[in-house]
Amino acid sequence: MARLGSTLVAAIFVGLVGLSLAGTPAFARDVKLVVQPQKVSAETGKYVLLPPPASRTEGDAVPLYQKAVQALPGKAMDEQVRQWLKLPIEQLPADQVEKALMQHVESFKYVAQAVKCRDCKWPASTPEALTVNLQQCRNLGLALRLWARYEIAQENYEGAVLALRTGFGMGQHLTQGPTLVEYLVGVAIGAAMCAGVEEFVQAGEAPNLYAALAALPQPFGDVEKVIESERKSFPSEPPAGMTRAQFESELKRLPESHARVRILAKRLDTDVAALQCVEAIRFYAASHGGRLPQALTDIKEVAIPNDPMGGAAFRYTRTGAAAVLASTVPAGGEKKDELRYEISVRN
Repeated sequence: MARLGSTLVAAIFVGLVGLSLAGTPAFARDVKLVVQPQKVSAETGKYVLLPPPASRTEGDAVPLYQKAVQALPGKAMDEQVRQWLKLPIEQLPADQVEKALMQHVESFKYVAQAVKCRDCKWPASTPEALTVNLQQCRNLGLALRLWARYEIAQENYEGAVLALRTGFGMGQHLTQGPTLVEYLVGVAIGAAMCAGVEEFVQAGEAPNLYAALAALPQPFGDVEKVIESERKSFPSEPPAGMTRAQFESELKRLPESHARVRILAKRLDTDVAALQCVEAIRFYAASHGGRLPQALTDIKEVAIPNDPMGGAAFRYTRTGAAAVLASTVPAGGEKKDELRYEISVRN
């Protein structure tokens, strides 16, 4: 069947949900967290997960992203990175990972410059050309994820925050693209960075990232703007090689497809808000002898965000020495769209 002119077809019919980064727990929705009490730093802005406004530079980020993906080491290294991402963080072969990351240094330098750019002018692309470019962006996201894990394992928390900030910045730029394909890859990279934060909050003396998470935009990207852009670019007549019946069948599926995209966007927003709650819980524990709160309303030190999925408070229950923080299943969603953290405190 011929492709429609809109790149929405590439997103929906070439694996919409499969855009999450392989080898990361970005969409593993049931996670156990063993955290250590930690107060929020009194030093404002010390840890941030997006480049601060004062660090922004003039220029277009897109050429820098192009250079970053062109400088990637290659397919063999991509596969090795995926394998390392599957290992428990304490089992990472530090020497080997460090050597691999050194082969990514040029890419990391370009993307670090790109995320600071005020502008990111993504050009309109054909689905065929876009698929190749976004695969490389996904591979770069994998490498950034590994960089964050390596720094966490080395207890270099400032380095880990830099890696996470670079990934979140790249993810946000991708959500500003003109098509849902770019948007969804940006969401996947953002979700992978949230998985990095999950590991960060469990590490030794890791600083509290409550303020950094609270400063991330909610929503992370403007999904309605991209959906509207897709609608406007949709052809009014069947492309060459497609029958009228096939064309009308695809048109009927668009509302359902758009609804699924909205849920995937909400999942990332939920990840960010839930992690903010986890950091609020770490703050509470640090101020209350290592104890978990009986209810989220017990936390007075910082504000508690609501669940973006439903707009109400996250569900929170104590279960003995642990607690469960859970989101709601969105209307039209599935059980896998629910996020559930089982939280215990290491004292």
